[in-house]
Amino acid sequence: MFPKLIQIGSFYIPTYGALVTTGVVLGLFLTVRLAAKTGFGKEEREQMTNLIIYTIIGGVLGSKLLLVIVEFHYFLANPGELIQVLRSGGVFYGGLLGGLFTAAWLFRKYKLPFYRVADVAAPHIALGHAIGRLGCFSAGCCYGKACSLPIAVEFHSEFAHSVVGVPLNTPIFPTQLMSSISLFVIFLVLRFYFWPRRKFQGEMIWLYVLIYSAFRFGIEFFRGDFVRGFVFNLISTSQFISLVLFFTAIVMLFRLSRRKRTS
Repeated sequence: MFPKLIQIGSFYIPTYGALVTTGVVLGLFLTVRLAAKTGFGKEEREQMTNLIIYTIIGGVLGSKLLLVIVEFHYFLANPGELIQVLRSGGVFYGGLLGGLFTAAWLFRKYKLPFYRVADVAAPHIALGHAIGRLGCFSAGCCYGKACSLPIAVEFHSEFAHSVVGVPLNTPIFPTQLMSSISLFVIFLVLRFYFWPRRKFQGEMIWLYVLIYSAFRFGIEFFRGDFVRGFVFNLISTSQFISLVLFFTAIVMLFRLSRRKRTS
């Protein structure tokens, strides 16, 4: 755990932000590189770069907004804590939805083929997200429940505890690392197994949604931070969204594969 990468006086660069930025830049670079190999022209690649950058901005805003929504009563009672939303992470699915809305508008503006772009980006979304989860580990956010297994980790940073509430000196599940490893596996599977074998447009992006939502649903059982809110007091907000996305992905993969067979 290393929440501050560089500190000079009261100014510091958060490790979380540095790792998230690294994931974004690497994901963008690899996406554009694969797009060039797939036949995208120079203008299309420039538009794709703009689309990805603005989609990320929309995603960041969406992740913060959903965090505030699911904990609305808390922030209403403690408005001063809103500043911590800017310093810490957010809810990934809020980022996903915010990014999707932004991307939908830009796809319409640039008239880019949605599934063709989304398929090229899908593996690298997983890779960038995997690196970003390492940022979560460095910051202490998205932490796990108490754990007595050998995989348990302990956090000791008073600063991180004050910002994200991670319990100190307590063995807990390394949910951030579990998520990062899962996402890295998704990247490898999508890029090096499914990509060479893809059969129809839209396959890669919906496979990403399908596999990630399944992983995320499971990892949520080990999460110890309850800031994400719950639905019907049974499952977390993220698990509910995971279920919706999982079954949506199954339907879309079936429909797109069937359209391909009949076209």
